[in-house]
Amino acid sequence: MKKLSVSLLVFLFAVAVQAQKPSSKPTAVSTGPKKGSLVIVGGGRIPQSISERFIALAGGPDANFVYIPTAAEDQALNRGGDESPKLFGLKNVTALHTRDRNEANTEKFAAPLRKANGVWFGGGRQWRLVDSYLDTRVHKELLAVLERGGVIGGSSAGATIQGSYLVRGAREGNQIMMAKGYEIGLGFLKNTAIDQHINTRKRENDLTEVIRAHPELLGVGLYESTAIVAQGDKFEVIGDGKVAITDGKEYDGKKYYLLSVGERFDLKARAKS
Repeated sequence: MKKLSVSLLVFLFAVAVQAQKPSSKPTAVSTGPKKGSLVIVGGGRIPQSISERFIALAGGPDANFVYIPTAAEDQALNRGGDESPKLFGLKNVTALHTRDRNEANTEKFAAPLRKANGVWFGGGRQWRLVDSYLDTRVHKELLAVLERGGVIGGSSAGATIQGSYLVRGAREGNQIMMAKGYEIGLGFLKNTAIDQHINTRKRENDLTEVIRAHPELLGVGLYESTAIVAQGDKFEVIGDGKVAITDGKEYDGKKYYLLSVGERFDLKARAKS
């Protein structure tokens, strides 16, 4: 009986000690697509080095492309949109646009995506993309493009929508970083929040509040004319500028640090590679 009591005390003590230890729960892992690629651009002029990489990842200029201009205002669409249907001078481009998520949920509307090798999202306001496509058949087919090894690219709003957490999604204005009802992106780059135009609009610190509220996320801020090309657990910086990484730590008094063109980043380790 005495032996049993001692054993029980030892067991209870061990449980108590273990409970006092800090949690060893791993940080959420950020990842890109396992098979396909993402080309995520910070807005502004798109250098040839970025457009050429996007085209090459799709299989070349003769591949099938879909352009989604839905983030733009109706007036811009009525004028023909920005680079659509003249997307990078490509010939095989289908423009896909609706404001009706019920239409986006039909097989007929989503059909062009089933043969697409590359998809490009234009700029504008990301909430329009959420309203039209989040959790619809279009969304499902976009994920299928990546699953079969295709590429999805986009600039400005077309960059931010590719993250799992959506910043600047408020209908009221793009100064609001976290907007109830518009905080979920299309999730091509998992456990990330993506911002754009950060150099020209002085947004380098704007992701800090998002990462403070959601420490499991990785903040990726893109200079204009700059892109990350994400494949699996890695991404590479291409274009003309820099990429700011916000991960909840401080670097020489700043809440972020910069990656330059040519540098590579390990999403799983959340460190330069």
